[in-house]
Amino acid sequence: MQGMLEQNRTNMNGLTRWVAAALRSAVLLRPALDGLRIGPLALVLAGVLMVAGSLGLQRLYVPGPAHFYWQALGGGWLATLLLALACWMASRRGREEGPDGAVLLAVLWLQQVLISWPVWAALLVVQQGGAHAVPPEVVGAIWQVLPWVLVGWMTLAATVLLARQVEPGVLRGGVAAVVVLGALASLYLPRDSAWYPDVTAASAGEDLEGRRLRLNQEVLEAQSAAVVSTLQGLAPQRPGVVDVYAITFAPFSGEDVFRRESRLVNELMQERFDARGRTLSLINHADTAAELPWATGLNLRRAIARVANLMDRDEDLLFIHLTSHGARNGELAAEFDPLEVAPLTPAELREWLDDAGVRWRVLSVSACYSGSWLPELAHPGTLTMTAADATHTSYGCGRGSELTYFGRAMYAEQLRRTRSFESAHEAARKVIEQREKEAGKTDGYSNPQIQVGEAIRPKLAELSTRLDAALP
Repeated sequence: MQGMLEQNRTNMNGLTRWVAAALRSAVLLRPALDGLRIGPLALVLAGVLMVAGSLGLQRLYVPGPAHFYWQALGGGWLATLLLALACWMASRRGREEGPDGAVLLAVLWLQQVLISWPVWAALLVVQQGGAHAVPPEVVGAIWQVLPWVLVGWMTLAATVLLARQVEPGVLRGGVAAVVVLGALASLYLPRDSAWYPDVTAASAGEDLEGRRLRLNQEVLEAQSAAVVSTLQGLAPQRPGVVDVYAITFAPFSGEDVFRRESRLVNELMQERFDARGRTLSLINHADTAAELPWATGLNLRRAIARVANLMDRDEDLLFIHLTSHGARNGELAAEFDPLEVAPLTPAELREWLDDAGVRWRVLSVSACYSGSWLPELAHPGTLTMTAADATHTSYGCGRGSELTYFGRAMYAEQLRRTRSFESAHEAARKVIEQREKEAGKTDGYSNPQIQVGEAIRPKLAELSTRLDAALP
């Protein structure tokens, strides 16, 4: 019994020394490494705690029910490998030489990261509304600054910890460079999230299966008929009139906001741009699965080809509004479980428009990182508007949103005051910036973008003049 008590005291003393060393290194003080040892089991435990803590923080980012995506565990390891390399380099000719020294430094770095996680968790609780007494503008200011300060400080702490192990010179500079590269890889390289909103879960009192597509023969037959009747029902062009054809595309069934925005834009194009009989909506939603064509790449390509055959390609204009979640790599998210739907890319949209011979195009992309679509869609006869630039998220695409911030400002408000897409976009940018600040958007201004081909501006001016004279 006495032996067990002594062993427990030894273990507690060892743990205390480890924690003290990690705390000292986290505040840039030199840790006491003499006598610190680490065994294989402790190293594995530290790694498990690292992964578990990371998953816990990611879960805090997703409010409400969520699905676990285990495949994401295979990504995002480059930063860890680079920091392991830095630990190995620091132990090559440093004060803690050899494999044991590299492991010791790696565990100290892991403990530094673990120490920072309660701060991250507190920030996320505030950001998710846990601290209701905190005004939104204060939350926004906190998230504008503190995450970068925390990441920068932990990078500095890791650099100081490892660089101290070697004498000044090339090796120390190399160690510092590898640590910084690891931090940059963690920040900027895309990775899958381990948690996604549970799109089959509804709000309280709602049928959980009512929001999920029931894929049966009746629905499939009704969908086939809907595609044919919708495409066949489009009105032909009118000679001598600049007609507007409009397609709205909402491929993500998990958020009602995209369906609402698609319907709003469709109605606006009919009322303000004389497009009655020349609009169609492609939507992924269980409620309309048997009535409206599904928002798939194949249906969008068919719709573009059908419009191209009906329109006067030298005279008429095609408007397309895409609304969904967006990724840094430019993909527009598509989901209609259990139907498998591929994401849409700007290269595909450009190819389909070019193949159909559509000359005049107004394209609207309401999604995060949608500014990445601009280079691919650049064309003399194209005006392209996006809800964000290539490095920022847009706002208002969550379950509780009536419309996205871009959809609301651009289509519910500004285009009801003018028929100039450029003027409406310029005004919407200012409105969106103000609303994002008031809402406490955490990653900076979405910065909506517009790109206008040199040939399309006179065509749009001609259209605006005709509509202003003919419609209220």
